[in-house]
Amino acid sequence: METPFSISSQRIESAYRYDTYRQLINDLLASGKTTGPKQSEMLTKYTQLNVQRMQRLDKTTVLMPELLEAIQNNPKSYYWLIITEGWCGDAAQIVPVLERIAEASDNKIETRYFLRDTNLDLIDAHLTNGGRAIPKLVIIEKDTLTEVAEWGPRPQPAQQLYWSLKDAETPFEDLSTQLHTWYAKDKTLTTQAELQKILKSFITR
Repeated sequence: METPFSISSQRIESAYRYDTYRQLINDLLASGKTTGPKQSEMLTKYTQLNVQRMQRLDKTTVLMPELLEAIQNNPKSYYWLIITEGWCGDAAQIVPVLERIAEASDNKIETRYFLRDTNLDLIDAHLTNGGRAIPKLVIIEKDTLTEVAEWGPRPQPAQQLYWSLKDAETPFEDLSTQLHTWYAKDKTLTTQAELQKILKSFITR
């Protein structure tokens, strides 16, 4: 039988908040680096692009009324544990949306950020088809520290696009361009809709 995932309150409290996560990325970039043990000019370049993406989404993300209603009607409070890395393009498209939801929750949702490659036990408990795909959102009830849902690494249509491009052996740069084009056209709406569905399911439990 699979052991249920568990995490201590001390570990949650020691994780990055959004501002410290963003500051970490900026500090590393100032030294020509990114998060994680693997370092290269290409990963640093991706991280620079991701900072621009996050800055844009921080300013432009508007939450759907249905999502706001699901947030406000939730009876419990949650930690949203977000497994990410600064070089991950999908994370840059999604993390600001998760943070905006938390900001709108009147403290019912608190985000905590964990770097994947220094928290392998956490990502290995939440694999995607056997892989350490990120970003991954793990939702924990505050009062019991019980996991109640996970989401990620992408909205379902983006995930289907990713798998189809991988199956076609699309070169990485082309794959990345097509994925980010999808995100740009979607304007965070599918991400919001999928998270709204999760939050709504908590209300009816």
